[in-house]
Amino acid sequence: MDMRQLKYFLTIAREGQITRAAKILNMEQPPLSRQLKQMEEELGVRLFDRHGKGLQLTDAGVLLKQKAETLISQFNETIEEMKELEEGVRGVLSIGAVFSCISLLPQPIERFRRLYPHVNFKILEGDHYYLGEQLEKRTIDIVFARLPFEALTDPKQLAVMPLPSDPFVVVIPSKWEQYHDTELFCIEELAGLPLLTLKTDQTTHMHEQVIAACRKHNFEPNIICECSSVAITIALIAEGIGISLLPRSVMSSFMDPRVRMIPLSNEELQSDNGIVWHKDHYLPKSARFFIESIQADHRLV
Repeated sequence: MDMRQLKYFLTIAREGQITRAAKILNMEQPPLSRQLKQMEEELGVRLFDRHGKGLQLTDAGVLLKQKAETLISQFNETIEEMKELEEGVRGVLSIGAVFSCISLLPQPIERFRRLYPHVNFKILEGDHYYLGEQLEKRTIDIVFARLPFEALTDPKQLAVMPLPSDPFVVVIPSKWEQYHDTELFCIEELAGLPLLTLKTDQTTHMHEQVIAACRKHNFEPNIICECSSVAITIALIAEGIGISLLPRSVMSSFMDPRVRMIPLSNEELQSDNGIVWHKDHYLPKSARFFIESIQADHRLV
């Protein structure tokens, strides 16, 4: 049994029919059926049961499918590694970033481009759940995210490189004249003010952080809106609807004269940031060097 036969088997398993699999593989149905029969005879097991007009994996087929996917993935990764040895650091580095971390990208990318000008970038934006799926699918290599990374992926499968923490600030409408001379906010001063928080069905940590900080100062926050993105939050604040507590770095990507950023009197409320990647997936040389360049920059700070 060879890699070619494993690819045939996986295509049949995916399509559930030899006819469809043969069409995708650009081959006739009889030769593909013979290849499948030869695999079953060599292994001494039946890989599929007929189920109506389709095929259903047997227990042995399910096991082979899992092993075959791993083997082919490792085979493809080995080819990529061999190419990298020959070509050096080049190609496309695919990066995911949650909405609130976009501002963390420009400086490390600019520095890395000076070191490795033959590397190009693909950047994908989304929430933790979506970017976790893209990591699983290998659409992206690494993710810039707020921590913890709230994806469905088992945390034990993820590697995390922490980045410097980011203090929260109060973001208020510029037209609230009563705060024109305010240079610092205490958290307890937010009691009663209409508050907007960042929250989706899958990502709740930042929302919960804000609630916990308010309760620590003995008041329940007056949350009037849960927003799925920073852009929505800023737009609502700009119209005077309320205020928000956001990581300071966010504001460099959402400059709007209609909103104002005011620091908290102490920086007890911090947002943890990091770079996340999948431990079990091959990490291209460009991604490894990118991570190492950021580590080196932080050691120099």
